[in-house]
Amino acid sequence: MKINTLGNTGIKVSRMCFGSLTIGPLQKNKTLLESREIIAIALDCGINFFDTADLYDNYDHLRAAIQMQQDVVIATKSYDYTAAGVRSSLNRALTELGRDYVDLYLLHEQESRKTIEGHWEAIAALIAEKQAGKVRAIGISTHRVEGVYGANLFSELDVIHPLINLTGIGIEDGTAQEMAAAIHEAKKLGKGIYAMKPLGGGNLLSRKQASFAFVLNNPDLDAIAIGVQSVNEVRYNVKKFNGEAISEDLEAAVSGAPKILHISDWCNGCGECVRRCNQQALALVDGKAQVDEKKCVLCCYCSSACKDFCIKVI
Repeated sequence: MKINTLGNTGIKVSRMCFGSLTIGPLQKNKTLLESREIIAIALDCGINFFDTADLYDNYDHLRAAIQMQQDVVIATKSYDYTAAGVRSSLNRALTELGRDYVDLYLLHEQESRKTIEGHWEAIAALIAEKQAGKVRAIGISTHRVEGVYGANLFSELDVIHPLINLTGIGIEDGTAQEMAAAIHEAKKLGKGIYAMKPLGGGNLLSRKQASFAFVLNNPDLDAIAIGVQSVNEVRYNVKKFNGEAISEDLEAAVSGAPKILHISDWCNGCGECVRRCNQQALALVDGKAQVDEKKCVLCCYCSSACKDFCIKVI
């Protein structure tokens, strides 16, 4: 696995970042034993970079990675906007990871320069924690082009974790090409860039070859976080990142693994996905979209109608 330096941080990371949301309780809810096996294979394949968040509630899963290999890089995120909130979330991460520091700490889903400025109390607290040695680098994650340009204005922010993929699904305010342009400007400023959602939360699985090529051919991306839920997916993705041939057996195992439509709990019940679904597999129940798995054919047409990117395939 190729190792890159994350911008000007000096932190060395594997090109493939292990996205841990999928194995955690919000999605596949793997047991600690199951997660440990998946993480062990990732480490054996040369992956040293793991992404999580306070919201994911899976620090106990990633503690296994630290126990198996001390020099792993852990990135976490939170929605905190106060100094007290940041300190509380950071202390939780340190305690549950069993570590004296976190490599990367990001403010989760920042929207623009105004959002960043409005949350400066939290950023100031992170700067202090960085100076105290509890955080190695700080930054933001964002689903917005404007969020990247906003982060570019602040030298205090070391790292940006932007959403980018082939079709731009999930980008809230622009196209994939516009996001790539913003990322390019960030890269020129020395920001560390690690991308998210290269397969659009599973919605681009039918175009996965082109989707992998799109992100892997972008030289501005120091690393790319991709969610994995099995040993086979780790091995498959590593081969993709390394440009290695994939056997028919591995292709069949990954392609044939059971998948479901997952609707995140922040669904606001707008009903656009229900109207888009030609299979009548979606309905509004108690103000939120709900899927009938017997009718769902995983066509993902509903996902393109969801402006809040609530719908994933896992």
